[in-house]
Amino acid sequence: MPRELIVLFAVLTAAWTMAKIERRPFGSYGLPWRSGLWLRLGEGTIWGFGAMTLVLVILRAVHSFSFGLAELDARHLLFYAFGWGVYFLLVGLYEEFTFRGYSQFTLTTAMGFWPAAFLLSAIFGVVHLTNPGENWIGALQVFLTGLLLCVGLERTGNLWFPVGLHAAWDWAETFFYGVPDSGLTFRGHFLNPLFHGSKWLTGGSVGPEGSIVALLVEVAIIGLLMLRFPASRNAEPYVTSS
Repeated sequence: MPRELIVLFAVLTAAWTMAKIERRPFGSYGLPWRSGLWLRLGEGTIWGFGAMTLVLVILRAVHSFSFGLAELDARHLLFYAFGWGVYFLLVGLYEEFTFRGYSQFTLTTAMGFWPAAFLLSAIFGVVHLTNPGENWIGALQVFLTGLLLCVGLERTGNLWFPVGLHAAWDWAETFFYGVPDSGLTFRGHFLNPLFHGSKWLTGGSVGPEGSIVALLVEVAIIGLLMLRFPASRNAEPYVTSS
């Protein structure tokens, strides 16, 4: 958590400095402080937790996953639930602002929103290849996640929904279901699950992010997001032209 606080402070400070140089409101880079942000953040958490739950329910239905039993008592359950919640909120803020905040805003002014989104999502996926246990399917899934989050950004006009979705997806993986997250596993998880089956279904050491099921679910969620937030002249716009 201290590392996440340091890197988050660094990127926010750099963006704040650029906002002064460029004479723009800091909120232009995707994190406006205004009414309604908690609703967007909250809705994003519901989508993120629901998406990971759907992936694991499908794996359970095809007999490739068992949820297992709870392994934390009430005191440790609350401690780790809150601790991991704060941690992944910081991760969501840092990674979303780094890849879809100032960088997305600035590249959009030069090359357009979607070319910038594809480029930054590709970098997002490649960066995750440095995680122990990660593979190319997991990196492809991360790339697709980046595009999904860009849909949320483009349709809602800011990063609050993507931050909530990102944080809840990771929280569900690491804490609630206790499965590997991009090849990483940590202590203090609620359930003690078990995978059984082929790696293309289970994701192997990567976890569900390396599963073909996660790829299909994310494609479906992109479609659902576009229905939930239809393009409209009344929608709050992000930068879409130079």
